[in-house]
Amino acid sequence: MKVRRQSSRIVKPCYEGNPPPTTRHIRLSVFDTVTFNTHIAVIYVFKPPMTPNAAVEQGLRTVLAEYREWAGRLGRDDEGHRVILLNDEGVRFIEATVDCTLEEVMPFKPSSTLLSLHPSLNGVEELVQVQLTRFTCGSMVLGFTAHHLVADGQSTSNFLIAWGRAARGLNIDPLPLHDRAIFTPRDPPVFEFEHRGVEFMTKRPNDKLQLPIFEPLLEGGKDENVIVHKAHFTREFLSNLKVKASSAHDKPYTYSTFESLLAHLWRTITKARGLNDYEMTEVRISVNGRSRLIPRVSNEYFGNLVLWAFPRAGVRELLQEPLHHAAKLIHDSVTKVNDSYFKSFIDFASSKEEEMKDLVPTANMSKSVLSPNMEVDSWLRFPFYELDFGGGSPFLFMPSYFPVEGMLFLLPSFIGDGSIDAIVPLFEHNLDSFKKSCYSLD
Repeated sequence: MKVRRQSSRIVKPCYEGNPPPTTRHIRLSVFDTVTFNTHIAVIYVFKPPMTPNAAVEQGLRTVLAEYREWAGRLGRDDEGHRVILLNDEGVRFIEATVDCTLEEVMPFKPSSTLLSLHPSLNGVEELVQVQLTRFTCGSMVLGFTAHHLVADGQSTSNFLIAWGRAARGLNIDPLPLHDRAIFTPRDPPVFEFEHRGVEFMTKRPNDKLQLPIFEPLLEGGKDENVIVHKAHFTREFLSNLKVKASSAHDKPYTYSTFESLLAHLWRTITKARGLNDYEMTEVRISVNGRSRLIPRVSNEYFGNLVLWAFPRAGVRELLQEPLHHAAKLIHDSVTKVNDSYFKSFIDFASSKEEEMKDLVPTANMSKSVLSPNMEVDSWLRFPFYELDFGGGSPFLFMPSYFPVEGMLFLLPSFIGDGSIDAIVPLFEHNLDSFKKSCYSLD
Protein backbone atom coordinates (compact mmCIF):
# COMPACT_ATOMS: atom_id res chain seq x y z
CA MET A 1 0.00 0.00 0.00
CA LYS A 2 1.57 3.24 -1.17
CA VAL A 3 0.07 6.43 0.25
CA ARG A 4 0.47 9.59 -1.81
CA ARG A 5 -0.04 12.87 0.03
CA GLN A 6 -1.74 15.38 -2.25
CA SER A 7 -1.91 18.46 -0.02
CA SER A 8 -0.94 19.73 3.42
CA ARG A 9 -2.21 22.93 5.02
CA ILE A 10 -3.10 24.60 8.28
CA VAL A 11 -6.79 24.73 9.23
CA LYS A 12 -7.87 27.43 11.68
CA PRO A 13 -11.08 27.97 13.67
CA CYS A 14 -14.06 29.58 11.93
CA TYR A 15 -16.00 31.89 14.23
CA GLU A 16 -19.45 33.39 13.96
CA GLY A 17 -19.05 37.12 14.49
CA ASN A 18 -15.87 38.67 15.87
CA PRO A 19 -13.12 36.18 16.74
CA PRO A 20 -11.83 36.08 20.33
CA PRO A 21 -8.40 37.53 21.19
CA THR A 22 -5.41 35.33 20.43
CA THR A 23 -3.26 36.53 23.35
CA ARG A 24 -4.88 34.45 26.07
CA HIS A 25 -3.66 31.17 27.52
CA ILE A 26 -4.84 28.35 29.75
CA ARG A 27 -2.56 26.99 32.44
CA LEU A 28 -2.26 23.21 32.43
CA SER A 29 -3.81 21.51 35.46
CA VAL A 30 -1.98 19.16 37.80
CA PHE A 31 -3.52 16.26 35.88
CA ASP A 32 -2.28 17.62 32.54
CA THR A 33 1.30 18.07 33.70
CA VAL A 34 1.56 14.60 35.25
CA THR A 35 0.36 12.69 32.18
CA PHE A 36 2.33 11.47 29.16
CA ASN A 37 4.09 14.30 27.32
CA THR A 38 3.50 12.82 23.90
CA HIS A 39 1.26 12.63 20.85
CA ILE A 40 -1.15 9.72 20.45
CA ALA A 41 -2.26 8.53 17.01
CA VAL A 42 -5.44 6.64 16.12
CA ILE A 43 -6.85 5.23 12.88
CA TYR A 44 -10.50 5.32 11.73
CA VAL A 45 -11.73 3.42 8.67
CA PHE A 46 -14.95 4.46 6.91
CA LYS A 47 -16.70 2.65 4.07
CA PRO A 48 -18.55 4.50 1.29
CA PRO A 49 -20.56 6.56 0.83
CA MET A 50 -18.28 9.08 2.54
CA THR A 51 -18.60 12.82 3.04
CA PRO A 52 -16.36 14.95 0.76
CA ASN A 53 -13.10 16.21 2.24
CA ALA A 54 -14.32 19.80 2.01
CA ALA A 55 -17.24 19.09 4.36
CA VAL A 56 -14.95 17.28 6.83
CA GLU A 57 -12.56 20.24 6.73
CA GLN A 58 -15.33 22.79 7.23
CA GLY A 59 -16.64 20.78 10.17
CA LEU A 60 -13.15 20.89 11.66
CA ARG A 61 -12.98 24.68 11.29
CA THR A 62 -16.37 24.97 12.99
CA VAL A 63 -15.64 22.66 15.92
CA LEU A 64 -12.26 24.28 16.58
CA ALA A 65 -14.13 27.47 17.46
CA GLU A 66 -15.49 25.58 20.51
CA TYR A 67 -12.43 23.41 21.18
CA ARG A 68 -9.88 26.21 20.77
CA GLU A 69 -7.18 24.43 22.74
CA TRP A 70 -6.50 22.05 19.84
CA ALA A 71 -5.82 25.02 17.51
CA GLY A 72 -3.29 26.51 19.94
CA ARG A 73 0.28 25.71 20.91
CA LEU A 74 2.06 24.64 24.09
CA GLY A 75 4.13 27.29 25.83
CA ARG A 76 4.92 28.84 29.21
CA ASP A 77 3.52 31.84 31.05
CA ASP A 78 5.54 34.58 32.76
CA GLU A 79 5.92 32.40 35.85
CA GLY A 80 7.27 29.46 33.87
CA HIS A 81 4.14 27.28 34.12
CA ARG A 82 3.15 25.10 31.17
CA VAL A 83 0.20 26.60 29.30
CA ILE A 84 -1.86 26.21 26.15
CA LEU A 85 -1.56 29.37 24.07
CA LEU A 86 -4.96 30.19 22.56
CA ASN A 87 -3.36 31.74 19.49
CA ASP A 88 -5.49 29.97 16.85
CA GLU A 89 -2.40 28.91 14.90
CA GLY A 90 -4.41 25.93 13.69
CA VAL A 91 -4.10 22.20 13.09
CA ARG A 92 -2.39 20.31 10.27
CA PHE A 93 -4.77 18.95 7.59
CA ILE A 94 -3.42 16.49 5.00
CA GLU A 95 -5.21 14.92 2.04
CA ALA A 96 -3.87 11.68 0.58
CA THR A 97 -4.81 8.87 -1.83
CA VAL A 98 -4.08 5.17 -2.30
CA ASP A 99 -4.16 3.40 -5.69
CA CYS A 100 -6.07 0.36 -4.44
CA THR A 101 -9.33 -0.62 -2.80
CA LEU A 102 -9.76 -0.98 0.93
CA GLU A 103 -10.55 -4.68 0.49
CA GLU A 104 -7.10 -5.26 -1.04
CA VAL A 105 -5.32 -4.16 2.15
CA MET A 106 -7.76 -5.36 4.81
CA PRO A 107 -7.59 -6.46 7.52
CA PHE A 108 -5.37 -3.74 8.98
CA LYS A 109 -2.83 -5.34 11.28
CA PRO A 110 -0.67 -3.56 13.87
CA SER A 111 2.37 -2.93 11.66
CA SER A 112 4.56 -0.07 10.48
CA THR A 113 2.26 0.26 7.45
CA LEU A 114 -0.16 2.17 9.68
CA LEU A 115 2.38 4.97 10.06
CA SER A 116 1.71 6.14 6.51
CA LEU A 117 -1.98 6.68 7.36
CA HIS A 118 -1.37 9.57 9.76
CA PRO A 119 1.03 12.53 9.82
CA SER A 120 4.54 12.22 11.19
CA LEU A 121 4.88 12.69 14.93
CA ASN A 122 8.46 13.93 14.83
CA GLY A 123 9.04 17.55 15.87
CA VAL A 124 5.39 18.56 15.62
CA GLU A 125 4.19 21.96 16.87
CA GLU A 126 0.54 21.40 16.02
CA LEU A 127 -1.47 19.89 18.87
CA VAL A 128 -3.76 18.07 16.42
CA GLN A 129 -3.03 16.67 12.98
CA VAL A 130 -5.48 15.11 10.54
CA GLN A 131 -4.88 12.98 7.45
CA LEU A 132 -7.72 11.92 5.14
CA THR A 133 -6.63 9.02 2.92
CA ARG A 134 -9.02 8.04 0.12
CA PHE A 135 -9.11 4.58 -1.52
CA THR A 136 -10.23 3.91 -5.09
CA CYS A 137 -13.41 2.21 -3.79
CA GLY A 138 -14.51 5.39 -2.03
CA SER A 139 -13.48 4.26 1.44
CA MET A 140 -11.64 6.73 3.66
CA VAL A 141 -9.13 6.41 6.49
CA LEU A 142 -8.88 9.18 9.05
CA GLY A 143 -5.48 9.35 10.73
CA PHE A 144 -5.79 11.54 13.84
CA THR A 145 -2.96 12.62 16.16
CA ALA A 146 -3.41 14.63 19.36
CA HIS A 147 -1.12 15.79 22.16
CA HIS A 148 -1.88 14.04 25.44
CA LEU A 149 -1.02 17.08 27.61
CA VAL A 150 -4.09 18.81 26.16
CA ALA A 151 -6.70 16.10 26.68
CA ASP A 152 -7.27 12.49 27.73
CA GLY A 153 -9.24 9.80 25.91
CA GLN A 154 -12.64 10.92 27.22
CA SER A 155 -12.10 14.52 26.09
CA THR A 156 -10.64 13.50 22.75
CA SER A 157 -13.58 11.22 21.94
CA ASN A 158 -15.98 14.05 22.85
CA PHE A 159 -14.16 16.32 20.41
CA LEU A 160 -14.31 13.77 17.62
CA ILE A 161 -18.06 13.24 18.07
CA ALA A 162 -18.62 17.01 18.05
CA TRP A 163 -16.50 17.31 14.89
CA GLY A 164 -18.64 14.72 13.13
CA ARG A 165 -21.82 16.61 14.05
CA ALA A 166 -20.35 19.88 12.79
CA ALA A 167 -19.46 18.23 9.47
CA ARG A 168 -23.12 17.16 9.16
CA GLY A 169 -24.34 20.71 9.81
CA LEU A 170 -25.69 19.87 13.27
CA ASN A 171 -25.25 21.75 16.53
CA ILE A 172 -21.96 21.01 18.25
CA ASP A 173 -22.53 18.46 20.98
CA PRO A 174 -21.01 17.73 23.41
CA LEU A 175 -19.83 21.23 24.27
CA PRO A 176 -16.58 21.29 26.27
CA LEU A 177 -16.19 22.56 29.83
CA HIS A 178 -12.94 24.51 29.69
CA ASP A 179 -12.23 25.47 33.32
CA ARG A 180 -8.98 23.71 34.31
CA ALA A 181 -8.73 25.75 37.50
CA ILE A 182 -11.40 23.71 39.32
CA PHE A 183 -8.83 21.41 40.94
CA THR A 184 -7.88 23.59 43.89
CA PRO A 185 -5.89 22.22 46.84
CA ARG A 186 -7.39 22.10 50.32
CA ASP A 187 -6.29 24.51 53.04
CA PRO A 188 -4.45 23.09 54.80
CA PRO A 189 -3.39 20.39 52.33
CA VAL A 190 -3.75 16.75 53.36
CA PHE A 191 -1.17 14.33 51.96
CA GLU A 192 -3.16 11.25 52.83
CA PHE A 193 -1.34 8.99 50.36
CA GLU A 194 2.19 8.60 49.06
CA HIS A 195 2.72 10.20 45.65
CA ARG A 196 6.50 10.09 45.43
CA GLY A 197 7.37 6.95 43.52
CA VAL A 198 3.79 6.69 42.22
CA GLU A 199 2.87 9.67 40.02
CA PHE A 200 6.22 11.37 40.64
CA MET A 201 9.81 10.24 40.90
CA THR A 202 13.06 12.01 41.66
CA LYS A 203 14.88 13.04 38.52
CA ARG A 204 18.36 11.58 38.38
CA PRO A 205 21.22 13.56 36.78
CA ASN A 206 21.72 11.05 33.96
CA ASP A 207 18.05 10.48 33.15
CA LYS A 208 17.20 10.94 29.49
CA LEU A 209 14.68 13.59 28.59
CA GLN A 210 11.32 12.20 27.64
CA LEU A 211 10.93 11.95 23.90
CA PRO A 212 7.94 13.72 22.35
CA ILE A 213 6.70 10.37 21.05
CA PHE A 214 8.22 6.96 20.37
CA GLU A 215 10.52 8.72 17.91
CA PRO A 216 13.13 6.00 17.47
CA LEU A 217 10.31 3.51 17.01
CA LEU A 218 8.00 5.50 14.76
CA GLU A 219 10.63 7.09 12.57
CA GLY A 220 12.35 3.95 11.42
CA GLY A 221 14.33 2.74 14.44
CA LYS A 222 11.93 0.15 15.82
CA ASP A 223 13.19 -2.85 17.71
CA GLU A 224 12.96 -5.70 15.20
CA ASN A 225 12.44 -8.17 18.04
CA VAL A 226 9.12 -6.65 19.17
CA ILE A 227 6.01 -7.97 17.42
CA VAL A 228 2.66 -6.20 17.89
CA HIS A 229 0.06 -8.97 18.06
CA LYS A 230 -3.72 -8.53 17.99
CA ALA A 231 -5.65 -11.07 20.08
CA HIS A 232 -9.41 -11.32 19.57
CA PHE A 233 -11.53 -12.42 22.53
CA THR A 234 -15.08 -13.49 21.71
CA ARG A 235 -18.06 -12.59 23.85
CA GLU A 236 -18.42 -16.25 24.83
CA PHE A 237 -14.78 -16.49 25.92
CA LEU A 238 -15.07 -13.26 27.92
CA SER A 239 -18.23 -14.52 29.62
CA ASN A 240 -16.53 -17.78 30.63
CA LEU A 241 -13.43 -15.88 31.73
CA LYS A 242 -15.54 -13.62 33.92
CA VAL A 243 -17.22 -16.63 35.55
CA LYS A 244 -13.84 -18.23 36.22
CA ALA A 245 -12.34 -15.02 37.65
CA SER A 246 -15.36 -14.53 39.92
CA SER A 247 -15.46 -18.06 41.31
CA ALA A 248 -13.54 -17.98 44.58
CA HIS A 249 -13.90 -20.40 47.46
CA ASP A 250 -14.09 -17.56 49.96
CA LYS A 251 -16.23 -14.43 49.51
CA PRO A 252 -17.01 -14.76 45.79
CA TYR A 253 -17.20 -11.46 43.92
CA THR A 254 -18.34 -10.72 40.38
CA TYR A 255 -15.42 -9.05 38.64
CA SER A 256 -15.93 -6.89 35.58
CA THR A 257 -15.04 -8.01 32.06
CA PHE A 258 -12.11 -5.58 32.12
CA GLU A 259 -10.78 -6.89 35.45
CA SER A 260 -11.16 -10.51 34.34
CA LEU A 261 -9.51 -10.02 30.94
CA LEU A 262 -6.65 -7.94 32.32
CA ALA A 263 -6.02 -10.53 35.05
CA HIS A 264 -5.86 -13.20 32.35
CA LEU A 265 -3.52 -11.15 30.14
CA TRP A 266 -1.28 -10.23 33.08
CA ARG A 267 -0.79 -13.90 33.97
CA THR A 268 -0.49 -15.06 30.34
CA ILE A 269 2.07 -12.41 29.38
CA THR A 270 4.06 -12.98 32.58
CA LYS A 271 4.18 -16.71 31.82
CA ALA A 272 5.15 -16.10 28.18
CA ARG A 273 8.00 -13.82 29.23
CA GLY A 274 9.59 -16.63 31.26
CA LEU A 275 10.35 -14.35 34.20
CA ASN A 276 12.16 -15.46 37.33
CA ASP A 277 9.80 -16.65 40.09
CA TYR A 278 11.13 -14.03 42.50
CA GLU A 279 10.76 -11.02 40.25
CA MET A 280 8.01 -8.48 40.91
CA THR A 281 5.60 -7.43 38.18
CA GLU A 282 3.07 -4.60 38.15
CA VAL A 283 0.49 -3.15 35.77
CA ARG A 284 -0.10 0.55 35.20
CA ILE A 285 -3.87 1.10 34.80
CA SER A 286 -5.50 4.44 33.89
CA VAL A 287 -8.33 5.49 36.22
CA ASN A 288 -10.76 8.19 35.06
CA GLY A 289 -11.45 10.61 37.90
CA ARG A 290 -14.65 12.16 36.55
CA SER A 291 -16.94 9.70 38.31
CA ARG A 292 -14.67 9.24 41.33
CA LEU A 293 -14.30 12.81 42.53
CA ILE A 294 -16.99 14.18 44.87
CA PRO A 295 -18.74 16.21 43.60
CA ARG A 296 -18.63 14.37 40.28
CA VAL A 297 -16.91 16.09 37.34
CA SER A 298 -18.92 16.15 34.13
CA ASN A 299 -17.87 13.94 31.23
CA GLU A 300 -17.76 17.15 29.16
CA TYR A 301 -14.77 18.43 31.18
CA PHE A 302 -12.04 19.07 28.59
CA GLY A 303 -8.54 18.19 29.68
CA ASN A 304 -6.87 15.33 31.53
CA LEU A 305 -8.45 13.80 34.61
CA VAL A 306 -6.64 10.49 34.99
CA LEU A 307 -4.46 8.89 37.65
CA TRP A 308 -3.20 5.32 37.79
CA ALA A 309 -3.57 2.14 39.78
CA PHE A 310 -0.57 -0.17 40.16
CA PRO A 311 -1.51 -3.74 41.13
CA ARG A 312 1.67 -5.62 41.98
CA ALA A 313 2.62 -9.23 42.63
CA GLY A 314 5.53 -11.61 42.65
CA VAL A 315 5.78 -13.75 39.52
CA ARG A 316 5.46 -17.00 41.45
CA GLU A 317 2.42 -15.70 43.37
CA LEU A 318 0.74 -14.44 40.21
CA LEU A 319 1.15 -17.70 38.29
CA GLN A 320 0.51 -20.20 41.09
CA GLU A 321 -2.58 -18.52 42.51
CA PRO A 322 -5.86 -18.89 40.54
CA LEU A 323 -7.20 -16.26 38.16
CA HIS A 324 -9.46 -14.64 40.76
CA HIS A 325 -6.37 -13.73 42.82
CA ALA A 326 -5.03 -11.54 39.99
CA ALA A 327 -8.53 -10.10 39.41
CA LYS A 328 -8.76 -9.18 43.10
CA LEU A 329 -5.35 -7.47 43.02
CA ILE A 330 -6.53 -5.39 40.06
CA HIS A 331 -9.94 -4.62 41.56
CA ASP A 332 -8.56 -3.61 44.96
CA SER A 333 -5.85 -1.42 43.43
CA VAL A 334 -8.28 0.44 41.17
CA THR A 335 -10.82 0.85 43.99
CA LYS A 336 -8.22 2.65 46.12
CA VAL A 337 -7.89 5.41 43.50
CA ASN A 338 -10.98 7.14 44.88
CA ASP A 339 -12.10 10.65 45.81
CA SER A 340 -9.70 10.79 48.76
CA TYR A 341 -6.80 9.67 46.60
CA PHE A 342 -7.52 12.20 43.84
CA LYS A 343 -7.77 15.03 46.38
CA SER A 344 -4.56 13.96 48.09
CA PHE A 345 -2.86 14.06 44.69
CA ILE A 346 -4.23 17.56 43.97
CA ASP A 347 -2.87 18.77 47.31
CA PHE A 348 0.54 17.22 46.74
CA ALA A 349 0.92 18.27 43.08
CA SER A 350 -0.19 21.83 43.94
CA SER A 351 2.25 22.19 46.83
CA LYS A 352 5.05 24.74 46.90
CA GLU A 353 8.01 24.44 44.60
CA GLU A 354 10.14 23.13 47.49
CA GLU A 355 7.86 20.11 47.85
CA MET A 356 8.06 19.34 44.13
CA LYS A 357 11.72 20.13 43.62
CA ASP A 358 13.53 17.60 41.42
CA LEU A 359 10.34 15.57 40.89
CA VAL A 360 9.24 14.49 37.42
CA PRO A 361 6.23 12.43 36.30
CA THR A 362 6.57 8.67 36.22
CA ALA A 363 4.40 8.71 33.07
CA ASN A 364 7.21 8.53 30.55
CA MET A 365 7.06 7.15 27.02
CA SER A 366 10.81 6.98 26.42
CA LYS A 367 11.00 3.28 27.33
CA SER A 368 10.65 0.73 24.53
CA VAL A 369 10.57 -2.28 26.90
CA LEU A 370 8.34 -2.47 30.00
CA SER A 371 9.09 -6.05 31.13
CA PRO A 372 8.60 -7.30 33.82
CA ASN A 373 5.84 -4.68 34.06
CA MET A 374 2.91 -3.78 31.80
CA GLU A 375 0.85 -0.75 30.85
CA VAL A 376 -2.77 -1.05 29.74
CA ASP A 377 -4.80 1.62 27.98
CA SER A 378 -8.45 0.60 28.02
CA TRP A 379 -10.60 2.29 25.37
CA LEU A 380 -13.58 0.04 26.08
CA ARG A 381 -15.83 2.80 27.45
CA PHE A 382 -14.92 5.66 25.12
CA PRO A 383 -17.51 6.37 22.40
CA PHE A 384 -15.00 6.44 19.54
CA TYR A 385 -17.37 4.51 17.28
CA GLU A 386 -19.92 7.34 17.49
CA LEU A 387 -17.87 9.52 15.12
CA ASP A 388 -20.01 10.14 12.02
CA PHE A 389 -19.17 12.65 9.28
CA GLY A 390 -22.36 11.87 7.38
CA GLY A 391 -21.72 8.43 5.95
CA GLY A 392 -22.23 6.44 9.12
CA SER A 393 -20.04 5.16 11.94
CA PRO A 394 -16.51 3.90 11.28
CA PHE A 395 -16.05 0.35 10.09
CA LEU A 396 -12.88 0.03 12.16
CA PHE A 397 -11.09 1.94 14.90
CA MET A 398 -7.63 1.18 16.26
CA PRO A 399 -4.49 2.77 17.71
CA SER A 400 -1.56 3.36 15.42
CA TYR A 401 1.59 1.24 15.51
CA PHE A 402 3.29 1.48 18.92
CA PRO A 403 5.86 -1.34 19.22
CA VAL A 404 6.57 -0.84 22.94
CA GLU A 405 6.97 -4.22 24.63
CA GLY A 406 4.31 -4.66 27.31
CA MET A 407 2.11 -1.66 26.40
CA LEU A 408 -1.39 -3.04 25.81
CA PHE A 409 -4.47 -1.49 24.25
CA LEU A 410 -7.94 -2.91 24.87
CA LEU A 411 -10.69 -1.81 22.50
CA PRO A 412 -14.13 -3.01 21.43
CA SER A 413 -13.97 -5.17 18.31
CA PHE A 414 -15.29 -3.64 15.10
CA ILE A 415 -17.62 -6.67 14.88
CA GLY A 416 -19.81 -4.88 17.41
CA ASP A 417 -20.97 -7.99 19.26
CA GLY A 418 -19.32 -7.29 22.60
CA SER A 419 -16.03 -8.99 21.73
CA ILE A 420 -12.72 -7.29 22.57
CA ASP A 421 -9.45 -6.88 20.70
CA ALA A 422 -6.23 -6.69 22.69
CA ILE A 423 -3.16 -5.13 21.05
CA VAL A 424 -0.22 -6.92 22.67
CA PRO A 425 3.41 -6.00 21.81
CA LEU A 426 5.86 -8.74 22.88
CA PHE A 427 9.34 -9.91 22.04
CA GLU A 428 9.23 -12.30 19.13
CA HIS A 429 10.67 -15.17 21.16
CA ASN A 430 7.81 -14.82 23.71
CA LEU A 431 4.99 -14.62 21.17
CA ASP A 432 4.46 -18.35 20.50
CA SER A 433 4.09 -19.06 24.19
CA PHE A 434 1.55 -16.26 24.52
CA LYS A 435 -0.48 -17.50 21.55
CA LYS A 436 -0.62 -21.03 22.95
CA SER A 437 -2.11 -19.97 26.27
CA CYS A 438 -4.02 -16.72 25.64
CA TYR A 439 -7.24 -18.56 24.72
CA SER A 440 -6.95 -21.16 27.47
CA LEU A 441 -9.13 -21.04 30.59
CA ASP A 442 -6.93 -23.51 32.45
